[in-house]
Amino acid sequence: MNVRPLRTTTVAALTAASLITTTLSRVQAQDEAAPTQTVGVARLTPEAEAAITKGLAYLAKAGVQNPDGSWGGSGNPVAETSVGLMAFMLKGYVPGRGEYGRLMDKAISYLINKGREQRGFMGTPNNHAGMYEHGLAVLALSEAWGQSKNPRLKTGLRRAVDIILRAQNAEGGWRYNPEPRDADLSMTVMHVVALNSAREAGISVPDATIEKAAKYVFSCQDEDSGGFRYQPGGGEPGFARTAAGVMSLIMCGKLRHKSTQRGLAFLKAYPDRKFDKNYPRFHYSHYYAIQAMYQAGESDFQSWYPRIAATIVSKQQQDGSWGGAHGTVYGTGFSILILGVPYRYLPIYQR
Repeated sequence: MNVRPLRTTTVAALTAASLITTTLSRVQAQDEAAPTQTVGVARLTPEAEAAITKGLAYLAKAGVQNPDGSWGGSGNPVAETSVGLMAFMLKGYVPGRGEYGRLMDKAISYLINKGREQRGFMGTPNNHAGMYEHGLAVLALSEAWGQSKNPRLKTGLRRAVDIILRAQNAEGGWRYNPEPRDADLSMTVMHVVALNSAREAGISVPDATIEKAAKYVFSCQDEDSGGFRYQPGGGEPGFARTAAGVMSLIMCGKLRHKSTQRGLAFLKAYPDRKFDKNYPRFHYSHYYAIQAMYQAGESDFQSWYPRIAATIVSKQQQDGSWGGAHGTVYGTGFSILILGVPYRYLPIYQR
């Protein structure tokens, strides 16, 4: 188990080169066949930098964050709060410090309080997206590990991870509710990402849990195209599902696996309409796709990032926000997370 070292505001003083030049340590730890790569510098354009700054200012604007520390009002406040919190951490802001420290602290407290009220579960009960919210909250709190001084974060995170571990079904996947019944690819990927982040934060996650999850993801791959389906043998392979499936396999240490490479080829060959600002499930698709391309290596990332960054910048509203399928905070947070991959402040974005 890897324990993440304490990260402080000195992170913000690191140079761009030291942030972006590294090796594929996360992947190589589990995939010894992966060759060492030097990561090229993918610089943010002035337009992308300005868009991120405006987006964060929008999230911090009076009245956008609710009094209880949550963000959003679309019916999925845990999801929007988690995404909003990660958007600030992405640029190196630290809970409790600096101009955005207080609102980040409030967001963390909101997530912890939600888990305490619901015996560890942080999603909205009896909600189609409840387990997805829970996974996003675990991811956000794991990424805050070592930064937040909230003494309840460790306990809340452990209880939340236990919920995920108990909810894995016999096939290795997860579904809408925190119970081990059926499974689908989208929900499974969310919890693979959350568990890997929690593991790096120092929370115990059995290897067997990750391996079972990877097997479920493998079972969703279409043999002919290399794309991924929503469930094994069910539905057509699509761009969003494949981006999610590929990223989860990479996080399981399967970068060089044939299935992962076939999935990457599917993504790259997919028609260019995937970059259109009106593409269905735009934020969901590209949140996973940009990370998959970043992990795949310099060449793939350098050819992909400028195109999606230009689309994201073109979608921003005058007030700094972005619209989204699940609310403005959702759209704004995910847009910043996609644009800001080159920062690499979030551990989830590191190779």
